[in-house]
Amino acid sequence: MEDEILGLLVSRRAVIRGLAATPLVLLASGCGSSASSLTGYWVFRVPNNDGTYRESFFQLQQSGEAITGKVMMGSRELPISNGTLKGGKLHFEVAMRFRQQARTVVYDGAVQGSRIALTMQFPSRRSVSGTAERTTREATLPPARLPLPALHDVPDNGLVRTPQMGWNSWNKFAGRVDDAVVRAAADAMVSSGMKAAGYTYINIDDTWQGERDKNGNIQANRKFSDMKALADYVHSKGLKIGLYSSPGPKTCAGYTGSFGHEEQDAHTYAEWGYDYLKYDWCSASSIYKTDEMQPVYQKMGDALSKCGRPIVFSLCQYGLDDVWTWGAKVGGNSWRTTGDIQDNWKSMSAIAQKQFAIASYVRPGHWNDPDMLEIGNGGMTTTEYQTHMSLWCLLRAPLLAGNDLHTMSADTKAILTNREVLAISQDRAAKAPKVISQAGEISVVARPLADGSAAFAFLNWGDQPTEVSVEWESAGLSGKRLRARDLWKHQIVRVPAGREFGAKVPAHGTLLLRVHSE
Repeated sequence: MEDEILGLLVSRRAVIRGLAATPLVLLASGCGSSASSLTGYWVFRVPNNDGTYRESFFQLQQSGEAITGKVMMGSRELPISNGTLKGGKLHFEVAMRFRQQARTVVYDGAVQGSRIALTMQFPSRRSVSGTAERTTREATLPPARLPLPALHDVPDNGLVRTPQMGWNSWNKFAGRVDDAVVRAAADAMVSSGMKAAGYTYINIDDTWQGERDKNGNIQANRKFSDMKALADYVHSKGLKIGLYSSPGPKTCAGYTGSFGHEEQDAHTYAEWGYDYLKYDWCSASSIYKTDEMQPVYQKMGDALSKCGRPIVFSLCQYGLDDVWTWGAKVGGNSWRTTGDIQDNWKSMSAIAQKQFAIASYVRPGHWNDPDMLEIGNGGMTTTEYQTHMSLWCLLRAPLLAGNDLHTMSADTKAILTNREVLAISQDRAAKAPKVISQAGEISVVARPLADGSAAFAFLNWGDQPTEVSVEWESAGLSGKRLRARDLWKHQIVRVPAGREFGAKVPAHGTLLLRVHSE
């Protein structure tokens, strides 16, 4: 939690989803007010230990011993409280809410000429230290907006006719991802049986980027010595590889984005041999309005369509502006429908229950994305992870594992590679799941499948085991002879003659059946 708050406080024009803390080294250019007063703008630069850095800004106002002002964090401005300067010693606090929790970060430091040596202390008493120097107001502003294109439909790239399956680095590794982690994930995807089960993509999320060269070409940072060689390695395993950027100047973790370099970056990705792009809104919000997302994403959609290589285009903008109504028009193969998932039952179940209302917007090659899988990361039980997988398969969501594939348990592997459940995800019938029964904490969801059978999920959202039943008539199966198979137990389920079927479902559990009528 505190790593994420640190990231939020030290990221210029960005929203950090989680980052390991590093010592703060803060440099600046520019000038400001008199050296005897702290009034003015101050800049932090935060090294990432990979040859790159992030910046944050303060605007301080000194009146005698009182210090007021704000921390500028992307489009947010956090007021400073309890600020004082006594005997060259500076103190101030910044309060913020993060994931519904209040946190206060305390800054203490010493003024040393034109610099301030600062220590940030978190509620747990953990701290990081660094220095700050003066800068100008202009340095705190985002770049000027660029013209947006007239709207048109980007041609369908013909990719991922069924929901994409793979792995993404963020949920488990966040800013710790490097070349070795990606190669290990590719090795494990093969050795674990995930490749054989249909998983294809090895996707590098945020923090791979370095700076641009003199010609504006994006470079990787020190964690990735050769992006083309890495792609070649993953391809040698019979897999495909993806990476991450943003339409803004900075990514969510404060790394170099694609703003103003869309065609150049798409061409670079193609030259390197990459097959997938996750494109995260982040700092674009400091330049463009939410209702301008469609033309902003269209710029990269057009760039990818002209880059000379088939590249899956994954939109990540948290479901804003009803993206499911226009995501396919900008060339999107999938689009996030929600904020970031967390590895707990409350987050996962709340996200899932909101997806059924928009399930009809998907079609082959264009999928609603309720975020990556948390299966195996430790925040839920095996039963809850089975429900997680059941729901994502019923919803035809992209299946991007977010765990450490190299160390996953037998239970995790069994959930991720259950071919009977994966067949529900990858079924080619373009039918949406529907909630056919809802009573309190119990839902029954059905989805017709290509061979004439149907998937039925009996979902218990509650905290106690509960009897669940369904009237087959409500699913169009009344009066027919039925055969059913439990896809988690790999067993035939006896379906008694009559109109109703019932079963006991554990707390937070799912009975997932494939039902054939004769």
